[in-house]
Amino acid sequence: MATTVHDVLPSNFAYVIFTYIYSVFMIMYLSMKVMGARKKYGVKYPEMYSKDQMFNCVQRAHQNTMEVYPVWVIFQLIAGLAFPLAAAVLGAIWVTSRFSYAWGYYTGDPQKRMKAAYGYIGYFGLMLLSIAAALQLLQII
Repeated sequence: MATTVHDVLPSNFAYVIFTYIYSVFMIMYLSMKVMGARKKYGVKYPEMYSKDQMFNCVQRAHQNTMEVYPVWVIFQLIAGLAFPLAAAVLGAIWVTSRFSYAWGYYTGDPQKRMKAAYGYIGYFGLMLLSIAAALQLLQII
């Protein structure tokens, strides 16, 4: 008998998958904003930054998200395997916060990116769930 996805993943892991898909749309959105800013502010490839702060704010919002995204993906996976519903909610909070982070940055006032501080609930929540999953595997909890 063939192994199916139902044999490998918890049934509620579907919500984690939807959170990943949501994150891909967020990444595409941030990327498109950088492409538009390149055109608007005349910043040619391969230049990463400009003398124009507005372009730099758009670029930095995307770049910072890409810096933390790989770790988020790992925490989302580990937490999602053990606690799929909680991980999906925490992941959605983090992804949504990245929109808020970018929109704050897009104002040209980098301090406004801090309106996304609620994203730490999602990020650190996933980290804690990942630790809990590891402790479960070690049969400590």
